[in-house]
This record gives sequence, C-alpha cells and structure tokens, in this order.
Amino acid sequence: MLTEEAVREVLRSVKYPGYSRDIVSFGLVKEIAAGNGAVSVTIQMTSANPEAAQQIKSNAEAVIRALGEVTSVFVQVNQPTIASSGGGAPQAAQQPKVSGIQRVIAIASGKGGVGKSTVSVNLACALKQLGARVGLLDCDIYGPSIPLMMGIHEKPTISPEEKMVPPSSHGIRVMSMGLLLEGDQPVIWRGPMIQKTIQQFIHSVDWGELDYLLVDLPPGTGDAQLSLCQLVPLDGGVIVTTPQEASLGVVRKGIAMFEKVNVPRLGIVENMSYFTTPHGERVEIFGHGGGRKEAQRQQIPFLGEVPIFTEIREGGDSGVPVVVSNPSGVAAQAFLGVGRALQERFAPA
Repeated sequence: MLTEEAVREVLRSVKYPGYSRDIVSFGLVKEIAAGNGAVSVTIQMTSANPEAAQQIKSNAEAVIRALGEVTSVFVQVNQPTIASSGGGAPQAAQQPKVSGIQRVIAIASGKGGVGKSTVSVNLACALKQLGARVGLLDCDIYGPSIPLMMGIHEKPTISPEEKMVPPSSHGIRVMSMGLLLEGDQPVIWRGPMIQKTIQQFIHSVDWGELDYLLVDLPPGTGDAQLSLCQLVPLDGGVIVTTPQEASLGVVRKGIAMFEKVNVPRLGIVENMSYFTTPHGERVEIFGHGGGRKEAQRQQIPFLGEVPIFTEIREGGDSGVPVVVSNPSGVAAQAFLGVGRALQERFAPA
C-alpha cells in the first residue's frame, strides 16, 4: 500500500552527496503526501549547492517511482540563498544556541591512538584553572573513556524539570554514555540511535551556565561527528594529531570534515610531540613538528605541542588529570598553554 511512511522509508536510501548519512536522518525531508498513486515530497536544504540539490531530487524521484502503485511523483527541493548558506553540506548554523552555554567546541582526530581524550580532559581542566566554567561531553558512544580519566563513577541525577544533571569532577561537569552503562556492557547501535543519544546529551542535560562545553568526539568522520554538527551550532573544532605523517594524513580528513559542515577550525594540537629521558636527552619517537607544519599548510592556528610524560598517562589512569595533580609541572603547563591559545581565539579583536 502506498503510504507516507513507505515513502519516508525509501527516502532513507537517498544519501546526502559525499556522506554516508541519508536525507531523512539529516532532517531534510519536511513534508510527504501520498495517495491515489500520487506522491509529493518537500525537501528543505541548508546548503545553496545546486549540484547537491539536483542529485538529491533525481535520486529521490527514482526511489519513489520504484514503489508500487506510483503514477506521478513531485519532489520540491527548497534552498537558501548563497549568501545565507555559505557551504556545501548540512550545517548547524540555523540551530539555536544551547541555553546557558557560551561556546561549544569539538575535539576531534582523524584516527585513534593520538591521545585525543587525554587532551580533552586536560584541556577542560586547564580552562577551569584559567577561570572558565567548563563542561565536558563524551561523544564516543561505543568506547567512552572520559569517566575513567576524570575519576567519575556516579550516575547523573534527574532534575525537577526531568533533565539529567551531570556529575562534576575537578570542577568540570561531565556527561558520558559510560555513566549510564553497567560495568563493561557494550553499546551495539546503528547510526539513528547514536544521533538520538547525542541529541539528548546536548538538549536533555542540565549543563547550567558554561563558558565552554568541550565535546570529545570519537575518531573519524562518521555518524557521531555529523550528528553533532547537525544538532548544535559548534563554535569551532580542535584537531589533535601526533607528529608522524601516518597520523597527519588522516587528520586532514578531519579538517576537511569541519570545512564541509562549516565549522570554524580553531587549530591543531600536536600530542606525543617528543620524550625527554631522565638524563635530559630529547627523543622524538614519532618525529616532531608535523602538527605545526600542517597548521601552516592549512593556514589555521597551531595551538601547541604536548610532549610525552609518564605522569600524563598516570593521571588518566587514576582519574586525576595532570593539570589537577601537578598544575605547576611541565606537563600541566603544556596543556595550560593550549588553553590560553584557545581562549585567545575568542578574544575580542
């Protein structure tokens, strides 16, 4: 039977050009009418890219015609003006600001193993020490590590307004899927469930008044990253890399992702920059300077380098980040330097 729901379901096979996400989960399908063999669909683009609009229109018409009982198809694609759009992909600029939060900053990396979560927790603590009100959202739904690194074990409470109240640690409000799971329970979800969870973490959590909400993204450029960019207006993204070319090559994809979804690139942090032996010898295990060179090549700020310190790893394992345990130490000062550089990006001109 030809129904609106049947039309919606086949439209889920229409991908946004260049992305793995479909136009339904992106929220672009606004109206569907179906009856007596006729189907009418209205799609609202957030981009003025005419090529993307034409491809979506053609693909949508094709999948609808493949349904039984269809005699006529009308697909209307509405687009904003080029001046108001400014990009080629679904963007978050039209989403309202989250009440009480001044800045939302994504911490991303193109690949795993570069210490992105370590940078996230220490940067959050550094901004706190610099006088800011800070929240930390763990968007790694499949592998949440922020609760361990921040030393949080209690679950969120529920406010009278039926919002989740995130627990605090070291003066940072923290929300993570890891706070809602029992033990080592795995998360086995598809993309739409991830999108729904991230939406709840943003809009159904009582974050209070924050100067910065740092969002620790999972590695890569998948559903979690795209969902966040679609659901909340990001004020910028920070890219974490290690110096070697193997990391930098993938990091470029993360930088390109921010470009495509019109998120300002706030800068690059080079983690695991070098190691100093007890005898004072400097050892560049992964090379050195690749992050700074990539920042220059991309014409974006270089926020700083963080050397390898045993106490950084120990702080993550113990739940007391090094910026908290030894704020005057060399390791903590590296993160504080990144925090100052980030604050300067938002300083009045």
